[in-house]
Amino acid sequence: MEETPLFSGEQIYGLIPQRPPVVMVDSLYRYDGDGAVTGLTVLPDNIFVEDGRFTESGLVEHVAQSAAAFAGYGTFKEGCPPKLGYIAEVKKFRIRRLPAVGESLRTELRILGSAAGMSLLSAEVYAGDMVASGQMKIFIKE
Repeated sequence: MEETPLFSGEQIYGLIPQRPPVVMVDSLYRYDGDGAVTGLTVLPDNIFVEDGRFTESGLVEHVAQSAAAFAGYGTFKEGCPPKLGYIAEVKKFRIRRLPAVGESLRTELRILGSAAGMSLLSAEVYAGDMVASGQMKIFIKE
């Protein structure tokens, strides 16, 4: 049985500051105080698609925007607009394969710690099998 997203399509714009053509998350499936599950269907017109595959840069940006959707849902519940965030560090990022056009990514995000506007998170990206995993530090601008 397919899980119904909390936010999908253009609704996601209420959670993230990005706008087309750089929107790399199209669904928020789950949210709790420590993490989230997001999704993205890789479309042929995605700016990070080359030769029918979603690139490494696209995967990193997808994880960063998954973090933005997580943070945005928290501010949405408080009635505030999404805040800008910046990638401060990417580490232990391992790409096992590049997803093909038409595949649906499902990303499990876990916040490992937060302090002074900085959050350390871990992410695992799946498209059936695991396609990427790693850690990222995100700075949220107040």
